[in-house]
Amino acid sequence: MIEAPHYSAAGARKSGAYALPEAYFDGTVNKPVLHEAVKVYLANQRQGTHQTKTRSFVSGGNQKPWKQKGTGRARQGSTRSPLWPGGGTTFGPQPRDYRLAMPRKVKQLARRSALNARASEGSLFVVERFEQQSPKTKALVELLSALGVAERKVLILTHGVSEALVLSARNLPRVDVLPYADASAYDVLWADVVVVEEPALVSEPPVPFVRPFVPGPKAAPAEPKAAAPKKAAKPKAEKAAAPKAEKKAPAKKAAAPKAEKKAAPKKAAAEKKPAAKKAAPKKKGGK
Repeated sequence: MIEAPHYSAAGARKSGAYALPEAYFDGTVNKPVLHEAVKVYLANQRQGTHQTKTRSFVSGGNQKPWKQKGTGRARQGSTRSPLWPGGGTTFGPQPRDYRLAMPRKVKQLARRSALNARASEGSLFVVERFEQQSPKTKALVELLSALGVAERKVLILTHGVSEALVLSARNLPRVDVLPYADASAYDVLWADVVVVEEPALVSEPPVPFVRPFVPGPKAAPAEPKAAAPKKAAKPKAEKAAAPKAEKKAPAKKAAAPKAEKKAAPKKAAAEKKPAAKKAAPKKKGGK
């Protein structure tokens, strides 16, 4: 029977060690299978989009550099031959798929071997149910410091999906959070320490699967500044009467100049009008 250190959700060490389930933690560590699992995982991460240009993809080189015979040089048909600088590449990498397959039971054996290897080293810790419901990186760092693993690469395996814990660990480069059922052999071997939530080892169904997310309290908004007191407004009746009286006065004064202007041009026209000319006498002969 393999045992692991047992801690509370606050990071306090419990008196007794936690007995890991024998059905899964049987002490078997199959190294060849672990090597195969890591190789398959890394190969599946490759995109395979690399490509070099062969002589058919390099632009130019349509004309023969020199004639076939009579120059004393070797015969050449194109300046884009792999033998020329700037020519194509021979047997260069081309796009391909690096994905490898692995039987399901072999994957399960590799995952079990990785967890057994960490448990036998004493690098597997069991923690009670995480009670964190709102994202807080400081609270997670305090828990890891209490466990004594703050400076190491840590893999936290939760019982189901804990959004608050995932957001809390997002700023920590050496901490990764995954559901217990989704962790692969590579994920376990990547970490120096594995922290497992206790309900995940008991095969208890996660209820609810996605835990409720409670956002942190927001800061209270600042109080608005007091507005300056407004001046006392004049009554509307006074405001309306004043402009009307002012507008009417200039209208009466302006009437006089208009009449003067109209009369003035008439007098000037009469003065400028020339006297009527006398009719010319008719010539004799009736014309």
